Amino acid sequence: MAETGTQPSEEAKKALFAALSARFGDRFSQNQTLREQHANTLTWVKVQAPDAIIFAETTEEVSEVVTLCAEARVPVIPFGTGTSLEGHLNAPFGGVSLDLSRMNKVLAVHEADLDCVVEPGVTRKALNEHLRDTGLFFPVDPGADASLGGMAATRASGTNAVRYGTMGDLVLGLTAVLADGSIVTTGGRARKSAAGYDLTHLLIGSEGTLGIITSLTLRLYGTPETILSGVCAFETIEGACNATITALQMGLPLARIELADEVQIRACNAYSHLDLPERPTLFLEFHGSKAGTREQVESFAAIARDEGGGELQWAERPEDRNKLWQARHDAYWAARGLKPGTELIATDVCVPISALAACVAETRQDIERLGLLAPIVGHVGDGNFHVLPLIDPADTEERGRVQEFLNRLVERALAAEGTCTGEHGIGQGKINYLAAEHGLGVNVMIAIKKALDPLNILNPGKIFAIP
Repeated sequence: MAETGTQPSEEAKKALFAALSARFGDRFSQNQTLREQHANTLTWVKVQAPDAIIFAETTEEVSEVVTLCAEARVPVIPFGTGTSLEGHLNAPFGGVSLDLSRMNKVLAVHEADLDCVVEPGVTRKALNEHLRDTGLFFPVDPGADASLGGMAATRASGTNAVRYGTMGDLVLGLTAVLADGSIVTTGGRARKSAAGYDLTHLLIGSEGTLGIITSLTLRLYGTPETILSGVCAFETIEGACNATITALQMGLPLARIELADEVQIRACNAYSHLDLPERPTLFLEFHGSKAGTREQVESFAAIARDEGGGELQWAERPEDRNKLWQARHDAYWAARGLKPGTELIATDVCVPISALAACVAETRQDIERLGLLAPIVGHVGDGNFHVLPLIDPADTEERGRVQEFLNRLVERALAAEGTCTGEHGIGQGKINYLAAEHGLGVNVMIAIKKALDPLNILNPGKIFAIP
């Protein structure tokens, strides 16, 4: 490939694809539409389709594909459900998109130990449906019905992270296929270990560049006795952020606390048929006992009043809660409706909670100064927020303003000792920011990549460029 000087020959690629077609039959495809679907970026990163698609069904098949691709020097790009946001699925050097969606079995549930083992194509909704009668649930909820393998590969987070943590906290162990086709198992079902290097967390968040995850052991939680959801509108976005900070500093055990600014609320009202006041709004959820959740609601209501918040409207019935959270999860699609015909860029940063209010306020000032239409939403309970600029792809001047905005957003987050991405990952879209955040640490990452994938065939062109 271009990054390493090991560009596969056309003869080698043809021979590989012939072998894969003979081996996998109709589970191998070079259909143009299917190839483009497997490189969908959901952002302004240009689609770069793979040369072929394979639908794998077992770890052994993944190993077989990777072994053959390594021999031919052809890239392999893992694919789950296609919901990533930073060009993770693109094939800048061609290659094979390895679709794992058919590896969708829940292999084991250990109710007494609060854990389960799943294949990578299981989605979070499918897992929780499977667990429904056990009294357990898996809490990581990034909004999209993403595959659990993809969520681990990008170290996904979401609305429940403030209480239950991220994929990095809830993966106990995994099985992965490395760049030479070998199969490794890391971690286990014990709740802690001091045995050697932490290979599990080396692979989590590596975005398919170090190994392809083929099974996961996940931590589960008991379903709360009572769940209350609510919304609270504020006079200012700073007030909403300050209420969040105060609640967390007081130790209020919030399960979810999500921010949507007035622009996003306008979009949600139109898309999800709500009638919320068009003001900065917090979506909240409280888990616990019946008495405990009511106390949490009352405590937060008092905090909100002190920060310019209105009445806290809460919902207990599952259908009412689901309507509220579906509206929050549909923020991306709702925002697109604000300006039909434009593209939407979903970006995120994360800052220490004490810096949140200032960072969000300065971001809003930048949006207004640059004349952009850009709703703000966020998992503000852990300092992570998203901005969704809408852009006319034919307007080069507007594109320049959006790029200036994105650069300043990351600079602001890093100046606050935060990160350029709280949960979206680097992919292709944020490669230029990684060095600013990690400095010489990027060289360590590259050294690990070269050690585990010397031919650079696993999802090349992501996270960093190989020198």
